Amino acid sequence: MIAPILEIRDLSINFGGLRAVDQVSFSVERNCITTVIGPNGAGKSTLFNLISGALRPRNGQVLIEGVDCTGQPPYRMQAAGLARSFQITNLFDELTVAENLRLAAQILEPTTKIWRPVRGSTIAQARVDELLERFSLTDKARHSVAELSHGEQRRLEVAVALACKPKVLLLDEPTQGMSQGDTQDTAELIKSLVHDVTIVLIEHDIGLVMSLSDHVIVMHQGQKLAEGPPSEVRANPAVQTAYFGHA
Repeated sequence: MIAPILEIRDLSINFGGLRAVDQVSFSVERNCITTVIGPNGAGKSTLFNLISGALRPRNGQVLIEGVDCTGQPPYRMQAAGLARSFQITNLFDELTVAENLRLAAQILEPTTKIWRPVRGSTIAQARVDELLERFSLTDKARHSVAELSHGEQRRLEVAVALACKPKVLLLDEPTQGMSQGDTQDTAELIKSLVHDVTIVLIEHDIGLVMSLSDHVIVMHQGQKLAEGPPSEVRANPAVQTAYFGHA
């Protein structure tokens, strides 16, 4: 049996008297799409912050390929193979598309090249060119981020997260605010990425979740309510009650 690439064990955090994430456990299989869903305030983004190192858990563990990475800062989590995008676009608006990607890809260069001219960063530049083509942004490479449409900015943010060649990619609502056409294009793009990276995402579009995911985890009031294949989760009475108020 192949070991999971990411394991979450009894992860918890309190904010004052609020138990924002409460004893959440699950495993993520390699090269699959695992989606975390739940009503607003269920603790989904807080869970991502705990996994990615933005927050330190009160208790529990985060393991990447069996290695305990619990509470490590984001740069160490990235070194361990985990990257993430954010619910709110987190890019340098005044820089070009290529420059945003270049900054993210620079980590691929040996540390011995850190003080050399940028033109010598051939590994980073090759990664930039690859991502521009893959994300259909080649013709926007010299445009500033501020000139891009919302859908293009969201695609670029995913590309930036992938620049360091992570093993696990956390995507926090990657289709938020997109048109229906952009949402479908992004869904197809995400599907195409699983050949290279394991994806864990938060998504509110239930139709998209059911068509895109290999495995679904449902959170409610900080706890894991249910998990399983999309069809099984959709039919779960407890999930139907949490979302719609009735089974």
